[in-house]
Amino acid sequence: MTITRGARASRLTAYAALVIVAALASAPLWAGPSNLNLLTQVFAYVALATMWNLLAGFSGLVSVGQQAYVGIGGYALFALTMFGGLHPLVALVMAGVIGGLLALPVAALVFRLRGAYFAIGSWVAAEVFRLLASQITALGGGSGTSLPARIVVDMAAGRQAREFMIYWTGLALVLVVIGLAIALLRSRWGLALRAIHHNELAARSNGVEVTRIKLLVYVVAGFCTAMAGALIFLQKLRISPDAAFSVNDWTAFVIFMAVIGGIGRVEGPIIGAIVFFVLRQSLSDLGSLYLMMLGLVAIVIMLRAPRGVAGWLHDRFGFEPIPLERRVTYSSTMHESKPEPQHV
Repeated sequence: MTITRGARASRLTAYAALVIVAALASAPLWAGPSNLNLLTQVFAYVALATMWNLLAGFSGLVSVGQQAYVGIGGYALFALTMFGGLHPLVALVMAGVIGGLLALPVAALVFRLRGAYFAIGSWVAAEVFRLLASQITALGGGSGTSLPARIVVDMAAGRQAREFMIYWTGLALVLVVIGLAIALLRSRWGLALRAIHHNELAARSNGVEVTRIKLLVYVVAGFCTAMAGALIFLQKLRISPDAAFSVNDWTAFVIFMAVIGGIGRVEGPIIGAIVFFVLRQSLSDLGSLYLMMLGLVAIVIMLRAPRGVAGWLHDRFGFEPIPLERRVTYSSTMHESKPEPQHV
């Protein structure tokens, strides 16, 4: 018996990814400041949606409180640069570490809840962090604060160099997040996550350490989401509790991307982010109708393609750029029947 993956699809994806990454890495040579700013936003949202998809699509942890870690990352960046004297890039990584560490006590509380109660509990935890941030007078309290000019000036030599640095940091971050998600899902932990996703009770009865694996994924998501939050507010250069812990900006839109792109598929958040930003750039001048159009698109796609765009492409054309399923095949003998290949 042997276990294989779609190697050809993986190689084609790798070659295409190299071309795309090379083009994106050279974007400062051919894109203007506004386009670089937009691409950096796309990178941040893809990172957020990838982590939310890892939680909900593979671990069954439907969180509506991931804005907590966006805010934690942003505030940690400001505190570490303003009071700790760290370079913003170092502070960005440390903000991720702080987010991962704070995910541990939060998990100790919200993991006691299941289903809709877990979702509500995660949102309540985010609100607690928002209220705590509003009490930090050194960081502006409820009105927030801006990154001091000395830190902005010391970040890089000139505005253009600073924009390039933030852009390349965003590109590196999204590559690390996607690579980490793929590595996790292709490991033995990934097999356990798929078992949990399909039937948690059956996985537990077969020896899968469900709570431990969910905790690992939750901490990883907290770490990566906090780094994305630090990047977002490094780009904005200003932070406030309402902006940092906005459920609409950092959770509702992220859920839209994951659902539209395809929950439970690595490429889903990437496709969903592209759809979201195309709609946003095309319809943002419509005012309140813009949000109505987003809702209409979401309804149509969910009715016509319940598994998202990525799922529809897979079902219709067999399109699977990042195969995660394992195929079990059996060696045949002279007098032994050969069972059909099975997907795991």
